[in-house]
Amino acid sequence: MPRRHAAWDPTSMQISAIFSSTLLALGLLCSTSAEATPVLLISIDGLRPGDIVEADSRGLHIPTLRRLLAEGAHATDVHGVLPTVTYPSHTTLLTGVAPAQHGIVSNLTFDPLIKNQQGWYWYAEDIRVPTLWDAARAARLVTANVHWPVSVGARVDYNLPQIWRTGTADDRKLLRALSSPGLLDALEHDLGAYTDGIDETIEGDETRGRFAVRMLQNYHPAFMTAYFTALDHTQHGFGPDTAQAHEVLERIDGVVAKLIEAARASDPATVIAIVSDHGFAPLQHDVNLADAFIKAGLVHFDKKGKVDAWQAEPWYSGGSAAIVLKDPHDEALRKRVRALLDTIARQPANGVERILTRDEIARQAGNPQAEFYVLFKPGFEMAPELTLPMVGPSVMRGMHGYDVDLPQMRSTFLIEGHGVPVGKSLGSIDMRDIAPTLARLLGVALPDAQGKPLL
Repeated sequence: MPRRHAAWDPTSMQISAIFSSTLLALGLLCSTSAEATPVLLISIDGLRPGDIVEADSRGLHIPTLRRLLAEGAHATDVHGVLPTVTYPSHTTLLTGVAPAQHGIVSNLTFDPLIKNQQGWYWYAEDIRVPTLWDAARAARLVTANVHWPVSVGARVDYNLPQIWRTGTADDRKLLRALSSPGLLDALEHDLGAYTDGIDETIEGDETRGRFAVRMLQNYHPAFMTAYFTALDHTQHGFGPDTAQAHEVLERIDGVVAKLIEAARASDPATVIAIVSDHGFAPLQHDVNLADAFIKAGLVHFDKKGKVDAWQAEPWYSGGSAAIVLKDPHDEALRKRVRALLDTIARQPANGVERILTRDEIARQAGNPQAEFYVLFKPGFEMAPELTLPMVGPSVMRGMHGYDVDLPQMRSTFLIEGHGVPVGKSLGSIDMRDIAPTLARLLGVALPDAQGKPLL
């Protein structure tokens, strides 16, 4: 049975009973939560279904992930969300709703005047619906987290959130201040220095793995999330299906093995869930959409070279870009921007696959702030820098963020453990189905979830 918080004093118990009754009425807590199964949720950023199912033919030695495939249930692929990037996807994995509902609509916040220094959606307070962390906490289950996206300030008992700013030593101080009080000091006392928040190498993942193992051993969480980023980082740098990417995945497989061992030592009934956020495609070209908007007079710079006014701007999402209007009610502006996008799309060298309208974005439950969405063809991305030429070679060799319907963008779901059918294929699933599936195992409920339990 999963670890719960110790009993409180009588007054607190009365308050807890009232609180729990309210949560039951709201659907945040299941009446069957006493039958909960502990869950360890591991995300491997950028893990493609074929990397596991076709591991032998791809020359991959990943015995831990292959064992989970054989001994548990799996999706043939996971249909993700718009855009197919890390932060919106990971929030859907925790909530069971699409970005239009949960509010994390991109990796980067929209920053038309470039004042936020490329700030990301780090803060859990921006999530508009209950998460699995919230539901578990409401059931008084012990929770833990290592490096999951959008976790700063999350209501997690033992939290090492994902955060960085400059990549300097001050980032370590920032992480220490934003982690659960005393947690990082206690872990570093035994394990040595934790990794920097901006460190996306396999060595960084292996360090985070050691800290996650120790948290499982020391705190026995009923629900734990752990996120590993090196595969995504390596596929960006070298491309998918490369020797470098394969080596990193094989080392992550070893990290996962140690986490499973620690989780099962804490509770043999623990269910292990492996997820990813998106697939990957090779990349060759950068397309500087911002340059076209600047030349069209839609973005204005002051004498110091800083943006001081804008009417419409693209919002970077790798293989796609949201287009935001300062005044969405300005019909003349909307037509002007649409004409500009059509001109860009007519040039084959710009690699535009199609342009979504506001109604089409709404049907995919994507960013409600976007008037249009530019979807690039695989091999092209929106250039991340304003100073680049309109079209040029990309420094990176792999990208995601493309059309959610592309097979290359499909992600991964494996689940194994107590109560999970052996060798069962779940077929192609919706990413929104994963959170309610895990909620049922934990004995909690997510009333806002748009997906359905799979088991």
